[in-house]
Amino acid sequence: MKKQKNKLAGLQKRKALSGYLFILPFIIGFLVFMIKPLFQSLYMSFCTVELGSGNFNPIWTGLENFQYAFAVDPEFNRLLVEEITRMMIYSVAIIVFSFFVALVLNQKFHGRALVRAIFFLPVILSSGVILGLETDNQLMATLATQIEETTQNISITGALEEILRTAGVGVRAFEKVFEIIDNIYDVAIASGIQIIIFLSGLQTIPSSMYEAADIEGCTKWESLWKITFPMISSMFLVNWIYTVIDFCMRSDNEVIEKIQVVMIDQMKYGRASAMSWVYFVLILAFIGVTALLISKEVYYYD
Repeated sequence: MKKQKNKLAGLQKRKALSGYLFILPFIIGFLVFMIKPLFQSLYMSFCTVELGSGNFNPIWTGLENFQYAFAVDPEFNRLLVEEITRMMIYSVAIIVFSFFVALVLNQKFHGRALVRAIFFLPVILSSGVILGLETDNQLMATLATQIEETTQNISITGALEEILRTAGVGVRAFEKVFEIIDNIYDVAIASGIQIIIFLSGLQTIPSSMYEAADIEGCTKWESLWKITFPMISSMFLVNWIYTVIDFCMRSDNEVIEKIQVVMIDQMKYGRASAMSWVYFVLILAFIGVTALLISKEVYYYD
């Protein structure tokens, strides 16, 4: 028994070592390239930066930049609330979409490899060059215009939204739902990595567990809640953290656009640094709180 425990402990140590070796390049890169700019940005957030010929001179002003961001700037508070709200809604939508797509792709059916390749395309399409071609593509814009003209602006979701709005049934909630449906392409594009992670988790579940559940008379719905969810619950935590961080780095993030305008157009590096740190701390706190809540429901098994 003792020998078996020692063998198990040795296996856990080897797994931990493999994990640390896997992230070691990132840690080295962060320490070499990111630590100094990070602390420079933090210091600049408490300064007014005067630009000179080839250099800049930070002058300590305390909390003035943060006071400006919260109390003077007319847009920053509103953009923070809107983007964090949009992040929460779209992150949930991406997690739900990627999970159910992974469930479908984990089934056995003809052409499964082709369908998996199609759903994994977002991982490739989300690369910088192809995404740039996609967002600045005159052909795609022309096709979209042509489709709108041929359908005479008829939209099923638009019609349903109008009916529910007239009936006064949960207008605000349905508006968010229809907004996600209208932007399902963006949700699918952002779900590639999450689908892969969920699918890798699903493939680790022994088929014998489902066979035993079938023998005991469990329905597919009960197996989903009693077996599938607990066995891949840790994947939900990983995907949630990844999705939130990925969303905050999107090119259409209005908070980031606001910071870029302050930094590049107005050349107020101190104010831009303060806004960046406010956004960073809020997102970090949000990730910490939600990860803590999700981790309480995570089932770990040997």
